[in-house]
Amino acid sequence: MNRFNELEKIANENGGVLLTSAIVAAGISKPTLADFVKKNGYERVGRGIYCSQESWRDNLYLLQLRCPETVFSHETALFLLDMTDQEPFQYSVTAKTGYNPSHLAEDGVKVFTVKKDLFDLGKTEAQTPFGHKVILYDPERTVCDMIRSRSEMEIQSVQDALKRYSRRKDKNLHKLMEYANLFHVDKRLNLYLEVLL
Repeated sequence: MNRFNELEKIANENGGVLLTSAIVAAGISKPTLADFVKKNGYERVGRGIYCSQESWRDNLYLLQLRCPETVFSHETALFLLDMTDQEPFQYSVTAKTGYNPSHLAEDGVKVFTVKKDLFDLGKTEAQTPFGHKVILYDPERTVCDMIRSRSEMEIQSVQDALKRYSRRKDKNLHKLMEYANLFHVDKRLNLYLEVLL
């Protein structure tokens, strides 16, 4: 199999997306990738990320490929966790304190920051509507994030998230209270839960 056929196979397996890092790891040179991209009209959508013209654009997946040091959170996590019916108007991510979000802000992404010791708390995976795996926060962390950032959220979004969470079969109230204590939103959460449960 020649190199172009290999690249085509890799692209097909990844929904029309080619990552320079994966191509180099497969033993294919960057100049060969550049020739393939040019010949086949692939578009550069981020550093080391190329999409075919025929592929459906999975913007959530592409955003995470471009910014692997962020985690989907808030309204975007609610959407991916099936805790809201509305697709987010703008994507929300969380990064460690000190992360420079200017390039994301230019793309209309809402960026929240958190201390490094709390960044990994509640990280999990879910599938985008296109079937790609992305990293986001679990339902308990997402509820705490919504309450913690309530001044930047629509009150209806916070209330709906809590209602949907309370109806989940997989809810973990012990974990939710543990997270709420760590984020110092336990008193506020108790007020909401008294009404819902």
